Amino acid sequence: MKKSLIAIALATTFLGGCGASDVNETAATEVTKTTATKAELGSFGVDLSARNEAVKPGDDFFMYASGTWYDHYIMPADKTRYGAFTGLAERSEEQVKEIIDDIASRSDLNAEEQLIADFYKSYMDTDTINKLGITPIQGTLDQISAIKNTDDLTKVFGQAWLTGATSPISGGMWFNRLDPNQYEMSIGAGGLGLPDRSYYLEDSERFVKIRSAYVSHIAQMLAFAGVKDGEARAQAILALETKMAEGQWPREKRRNRDLTLNQVKRADLAKQYPGFDWDLYFAETGYKVPQLNISQPDPVKTMIGLVNSESLKVWQDYLTFHTISNNSDVLSEDIYAANFAFYGKELSGQQEPRPRWKRAISEMSGTQSLGFAIGKVYVARYFPESSKQQMSELVENLRTAMGQRIDDLDWMGDETKVNAHAKLAAFNPKIGYPDVWQEFDGLVLTNKDLVGNIHNLREYFKADSVAKELKKTDRNRWGMTPQRVNAYYNSSFNEIVFPAAILQPPFFDPNADAAVNYGGIGAVIGHEMGHGFDDQGSKSDANGIQRNWWTDADRAAFDAKADQLAAQYSKYEPIPENFVNGRNSLGENIGDVGGLSMAYHAYKLSLNGKEAPVIDGVTGDQRFFLAWAQVWKEKRTEQSMLNQLRAGTHAPGRYRAQAPRNHDAWYKAFDVKPGDALYLTEEERVRIW
Repeated sequence: MKKSLIAIALATTFLGGCGASDVNETAATEVTKTTATKAELGSFGVDLSARNEAVKPGDDFFMYASGTWYDHYIMPADKTRYGAFTGLAERSEEQVKEIIDDIASRSDLNAEEQLIADFYKSYMDTDTINKLGITPIQGTLDQISAIKNTDDLTKVFGQAWLTGATSPISGGMWFNRLDPNQYEMSIGAGGLGLPDRSYYLEDSERFVKIRSAYVSHIAQMLAFAGVKDGEARAQAILALETKMAEGQWPREKRRNRDLTLNQVKRADLAKQYPGFDWDLYFAETGYKVPQLNISQPDPVKTMIGLVNSESLKVWQDYLTFHTISNNSDVLSEDIYAANFAFYGKELSGQQEPRPRWKRAISEMSGTQSLGFAIGKVYVARYFPESSKQQMSELVENLRTAMGQRIDDLDWMGDETKVNAHAKLAAFNPKIGYPDVWQEFDGLVLTNKDLVGNIHNLREYFKADSVAKELKKTDRNRWGMTPQRVNAYYNSSFNEIVFPAAILQPPFFDPNADAAVNYGGIGAVIGHEMGHGFDDQGSKSDANGIQRNWWTDADRAAFDAKADQLAAQYSKYEPIPENFVNGRNSLGENIGDVGGLSMAYHAYKLSLNGKEAPVIDGVTGDQRFFLAWAQVWKEKRTEQSMLNQLRAGTHAPGRYRAQAPRNHDAWYKAFDVKPGDALYLTEEERVRIW
């Protein structure tokens, strides 16, 4: 669902494709201090009962590996997708709830535990929340109603980080791509209420229906603020957002780091982007902004034009709607239910809201909330140090494999290989949890004021960001909390990050067969390493500086392979007339295909020239590829699938499971032959890393 967000830019590349409704779900399997003696899944780490052996692996490897599960699994009413990530998320939610319940039952709480207890109680106090109705955000709505000119409008845009309003021009602090030791404000265009610009611009019956439902939803939400003539005013908001969508770049263009690097000195900003009072805007954010990056130059100019040309009355209605909608999760249940009816049910196919305690945990678990306070307890209870040590060893094994693969590349010359090796050697792995924990000194929360708590958290983290703006960047920072099931690559720091919660089955199991761990977490490690060498990550060097370290010939050879992979994935059609965007998902697809190559290579090195044993009739290579497919087992609602295709950066799990079709060993392992649906000729198989 649409949620209020703090405008902090995150230019990291994530492993899992999470829809908006899942993005804050945290997870982990339960780890006790006792030592298990067998794999959690099956006899060696793969759940073979999920297979449908009536399906030929070469026709549909996803259904071969997970088809029986897929055909019989019934989606819970409060889910839009379910798979390996979601299954771990549910376990983790239960664990985090146990942590919170334990804290709430005690009176001898330290300062961080008190914050957790108070916030959770304020979120669960529905009697107070329902009595308050819309009044917790009435001050913001009054400010919007009082807008008389573009200066007033600009101030409200500048305060969106605090109020939960939406702005067509927004930004946050990230890293200077030409000097990662410096922070830098990044500004772009946004402000749409639907998942992607295509939802406004395409005229198929599906999108016409969504837009009609959106107008009705806007009118319903405006009614909570006492707005009359809601339908007509909602139509005007849709018309405004359509103009915004027309001026924005497609997602595949927004990925291009050459196009999105446009640094501007603060003194020159008004000259290059006139018509907007930048001084007024930045005064509301608190940042000094000596230099910034305009990530989308032409779209930002379009947004400035709309700020000056469109009716103030329409902008007021736009802000009123988005402020109510963005804050609906923390307002009375009637407002939440109205927002859920569109964003949850209509747009995502979710039939019922998630239980309130799960929504509370999601709200608390982010990096800009109490996620690290909870994560500190989570790690102490559920994450054994032995897993961190084993993971460190796997990372180094993958690094060795990748180094050997770079040496063997026939399309890359020696000069570029030197730079590639330097980048590989500089990779900084972060495993499990931060070395330095987030502090919460001075943060004040109560157990009676949920919206006030949200505001205090936003102000606290913004003040922390403002205080660091002109200082050297903090390389101890984590972009995910330990209890999050995911992983990421940060190109500015050239780091690969694996939170504690992903180091669980089916990704990693210390008692599983080696082939399974290499096909699971090994390929995940390779995936994140691969992001440093994908079509965009490869534009930064060993020090995280965006520069071209390639020869022209080598870059052209790489781009030709990347184009081939983009074309391959663009042929997948999950919904009639709606295809995977192979160009937008290219970085993730390179990560998958390359990560599998690295992991398979490392697995073979681990065997020291010996043959892997056959276990339960399954060879080592078969176990490796089945472990990969098992990670991408998932089921989605059609609406969720559409959101993923149009607004996500990852291919759906079904097609990520098919990545082995680019690997020769998979053909031999499963006897895949010409005529099988997934068969690719030698020339069609994409081998990059």
